[in-house]
Amino acid sequence: AQTGDMKGFLYDKEKGEAVIYTNVYLKGTKFGVATDVNGFFAITNIPAGRYTMMVTSVGFESLEEEVDIIAGKSLTKKVFLKERTVELEDAEILGSKVQYKKEYTVNVSVQSITPKEIKKLPSVGGEPDLVQYIQTVPGVVSTGDQGGQVYIRGGTMNQNLSLLDGMPIYNPFNSIGLYSVFDTDLLKSAEFYTAAFGAEYGGRTSSVIDVKTIDGNQNRHQQKFSVTPIAAKLTLDGPVFKTKDGLALTYTFSARKSYLDVLGPKIYPYTEGKNSLGFSFQNFYGKTTLSTPSGTKASLFGFNFSDKAVIGAPNNFEWKNTGFGGNVIILPGNSSTLISFTLAASKYNIGISEASSFPRTSGISSVNGGLDFTYYLGKSELLYGLGIVSNQTRFTSFYLTTERFEENKNNAEFFGYVKYRINLPWLIIDPSLRLQHYASINEPRLEPRLGLKATLGKHLRLKGAGGFYSQNLLSTISGREVVNLFNGFISSPDQVRTATGGKVDKGIQTSRQIVLGAEVDPLPWLSFNVEGYVKDFNRLITVNALRANEKDANYVQETSIAKGIDITTKITKRAFDVQLSYSLAKVTRKFGSIEYAPNFDRRHNANVLVSFVPLKNKRSVSCDVRFSFGTGLPFTQTYGFFEDLSLNNGLANNYQNGNGALGIYYGSAADYNKGRLPTFHRLDIGFKKSYVLGLHSSLEFSVGTTNAYNRQNVFYVDRVNLAKIIYQLPILPYVGIAGSF
Repeated sequence: AQTGDMKGFLYDKEKGEAVIYTNVYLKGTKFGVATDVNGFFAITNIPAGRYTMMVTSVGFESLEEEVDIIAGKSLTKKVFLKERTVELEDAEILGSKVQYKKEYTVNVSVQSITPKEIKKLPSVGGEPDLVQYIQTVPGVVSTGDQGGQVYIRGGTMNQNLSLLDGMPIYNPFNSIGLYSVFDTDLLKSAEFYTAAFGAEYGGRTSSVIDVKTIDGNQNRHQQKFSVTPIAAKLTLDGPVFKTKDGLALTYTFSARKSYLDVLGPKIYPYTEGKNSLGFSFQNFYGKTTLSTPSGTKASLFGFNFSDKAVIGAPNNFEWKNTGFGGNVIILPGNSSTLISFTLAASKYNIGISEASSFPRTSGISSVNGGLDFTYYLGKSELLYGLGIVSNQTRFTSFYLTTERFEENKNNAEFFGYVKYRINLPWLIIDPSLRLQHYASINEPRLEPRLGLKATLGKHLRLKGAGGFYSQNLLSTISGREVVNLFNGFISSPDQVRTATGGKVDKGIQTSRQIVLGAEVDPLPWLSFNVEGYVKDFNRLITVNALRANEKDANYVQETSIAKGIDITTKITKRAFDVQLSYSLAKVTRKFGSIEYAPNFDRRHNANVLVSFVPLKNKRSVSCDVRFSFGTGLPFTQTYGFFEDLSLNNGLANNYQNGNGALGIYYGSAADYNKGRLPTFHRLDIGFKKSYVLGLHSSLEFSVGTTNAYNRQNVFYVDRVNLAKIIYQLPILPYVGIAGSF
């Protein structure tokens, strides 16, 4: 009865956008917290009295304000921070996001990414993008700059949960691996979990990418554009209206379209006829947000993403994803609880045609909804929520090159979770529990998870996390392809054959994960992060590549072990930002006595990132360098060819004079993925020069080259025409321009 609470939101005064991961504390006391992804903070159980509220954030002027805490009352504040006009040269060594993660969270296997982090890294092709940042994270294996496939610590794309403003995105990466569907200029934050995520996420067994977009500038209209030899982009945001008491309606819109397939051969004539630039995509995203004076807000959003790859007729690939939805954030009047609600629907379709087989198609229609509560208890935090995901999947394919099979499935999932993060002076305990019920097959799952962090002195922290996970979606990817493009989905698979020859009716996939690591900061400008992990996919359902007839099961149940160690070194000192990362990993799959390496098993992976910004020119010039290295990926070699005669009509088949289809012999199952592609490596160099034209206007020119020494990295091999090899992007010099006004 003798204490009160203080809660509220931090905003950028110029734009009205939330300021995230920023420290708010009462001067001279131990009361303080950091804002969340919505800019929300809550300090509870404060003794009644007058205090000085302090707010400090990199890039903003510090703020001090007197506040009165009244017993039994909750003080609500809306705090607006001014951008700092002159940056102190050494003040950016440790940003608020880094401090927040070290002090308030377990911070295992997670990267908190903001546009500032993405733009500080070398951009490939002249425009920074989230997927380029993700590919530099230890434990992430990419098929390269073409293919659009990303594998995260032993998990495939369908085992990764991608969220955009609370909606699942079933393919977040375009087939040209330089771009995701997320516009960097609209990003508020992106939480990237490579393993051992908490119970607030579920329905996937490997990793999570959770992207939140900005709400739009409340004070003025702003436009941004960029043009490079690969793509052009336009981003708009601003107010529809704003009242004196703080009620505001804002909008954001982004449109991006590539033209590399059209202009590429003209700009880079040495690529003509090689089918190495046959990629095109277009991405549209729009959002409108109503914000109230109390901090409560409601948003509506929609998107249309599409992608196409032509790598030589008839080898064509394309997908399309459309959706719409909304979310609401409510801040009750006299409570430190934050309530959020999301409802969304989407549709994803994908298809591929190849010379060596008949066309394959897949699609998924999905509806999801969720209600989440966050309750703040000082520096501790209680999360709980519930929701539903319902989808319908479609899959059409062929086995024995000519025999067609089609499968349509419906799936409904209900879930509830609770998570309680306890912040003690030297220990953070983060237990959570998720109940996942797959209603379509009546399969309930209770999934406990736990995270721990111990602070051992000022410069050393030990951490660990682990848990149980499940999902009801499997991928249609074929393990026989040298490089995979077709990534469809199937839910609730039946006719699953086990290694012992038996069959199971429920196609739930499960995994168990554990991660142990350490954070070391020996110097203010030097930090190390080391993490070792094991992912045990103890139940993994895959397409039956050995299916010989219609009586055989469509799917098989395998097991997989992914283990490795990831090391990251960061140096941030004056003009230099340097990041060195190395991963040593091994992924093994088993089906009975058959053991093989999946086609994303890259044993050694390294990235070197260097960004140089001379201080004397007020940061208007920068030089960025990125070098990537990875050992060769496995693939199943072709042993030979044969004439594949159809015998469906029994004795009526003209097997003596009829012509069969071309069949491919891959050897026995024991020969799976015994080959290795050549080592992948690539050097990218870029320079940027920016000009300030006015208070809100600027231009930025970029020049550089992708694949500076023209390394021929394999992208696609046609099994029928073995002389036909498509390589990743060749050397591509570029000049780009970007502006805002």
